[in-house]
Amino acid sequence: MSMTLSEELAWRGFAHQTTYKDPAELDKHPITFFFGVDPSADSMQIGNLASAMMVRHFIDHGHKAVLLIGGATGMIGDPDGKKQERDLKTLDEIARNKTAIAAQYKTIFAGQDFEIVDNYDWFKGINYMDFLRDIGKHVPMRQMLGRDFVQSRLGEDGAGISYAEFSYALIQGYDFLHLHNEKKVTLQLCGADQWGNCIAGVELIRRIASDEAHVWSAPLIINKATGIKFGKTEGGAVWLDPAKTSVYQFYQFWLNVDDEGAIDYMKVYTLLSREEIDDIAQKFNKDQASRIAQKTLAYEVTKLVHGQKAADTQVKVAEALFGGGALELGPEEFKSLAQEFPVANVPKNMSTDDLVTALAETGLASSKTEARRFLGSGAIYINNIKLEPGDDLVYDASADYAIIRRGKNTTALLHIK
Repeated sequence: MSMTLSEELAWRGFAHQTTYKDPAELDKHPITFFFGVDPSADSMQIGNLASAMMVRHFIDHGHKAVLLIGGATGMIGDPDGKKQERDLKTLDEIARNKTAIAAQYKTIFAGQDFEIVDNYDWFKGINYMDFLRDIGKHVPMRQMLGRDFVQSRLGEDGAGISYAEFSYALIQGYDFLHLHNEKKVTLQLCGADQWGNCIAGVELIRRIASDEAHVWSAPLIINKATGIKFGKTEGGAVWLDPAKTSVYQFYQFWLNVDDEGAIDYMKVYTLLSREEIDDIAQKFNKDQASRIAQKTLAYEVTKLVHGQKAADTQVKVAEALFGGGALELGPEEFKSLAQEFPVANVPKNMSTDDLVTALAETGLASSKTEARRFLGSGAIYINNIKLEPGDDLVYDASADYAIIRRGKNTTALLHIK
């Protein structure tokens, strides 16, 4: 039995704060809503992706989506949660970032009905005095001064706040009013950290348009194993752009999520049905060592962001690296891994000397002497096949690529020419 939107949002973990008295209001009639991202970087992160998945469910349940890229708000930057003033982006940076984020929207929502807008298009023509008279006059200072981030920045140990950043909530609130007037938008979707900015828009619509508008927010995704915000790694954020987080690193991130949160992440980050996820959860709970939850999650999210071909390649790559047993590495798998691991060129009829040189070149051994010692102790594997100790090794390769490994975890690649 299919769920209503309000039921699905609650089940998947997309229900946090809302201005609706009853979440079932979402199920009554089609709503035009918007969701925005500032172009503060040239890619969205997986935190943005969680909110985008929430948007996807609204679209799938028949609501009309307006996706906003904040060309205007991006010129200032959201101060909420920041302890000090942001560095301003150049106009060229903002333009590049807007183009990149629009492309990611089109990938994530491929085949769906949505519209992309840029708030710079309506702010660039606004007269400052008109804005103060028509908009600013309706915004109580108590409301703006009461925001937590303003209080912390103005407090005794605060770094202070500029008029520009102080005005950010007012600018974002006007986005809601503008889209309400121009496109009949009555709902804004957001992450929990944007609640205050969105409420500013609800208040503007109530005061100026004498109309009712609403906000629906999703909670921040928390890593249950660490208690910190999900998606933060030792290497930094996990990006959707493969130039910032490679497809290999992206897939491996999902493949290595904690057992405790794997099913919850699947509800948030995939489009699998409740029946499918419940079935996976049942199998996973019986045999967590199988890692069926992580494998399914990694495949589905990679497919959504990077396409099925890339996801299929990463399944083969993971099998090649961690699956055990003999294997063959194809050109697509090699291309992916060559971005992550050192590569040595070797001849088809590889001798012991060739292999010793390759081990030293790739860093699997610190010297040729150490490389010979590793070979003599049986510590070297090619395509998961252990090389038995001996001085007369000749490895006759039938493929053009191979994985070479020292012990369990130290890996490099061979390009066999």
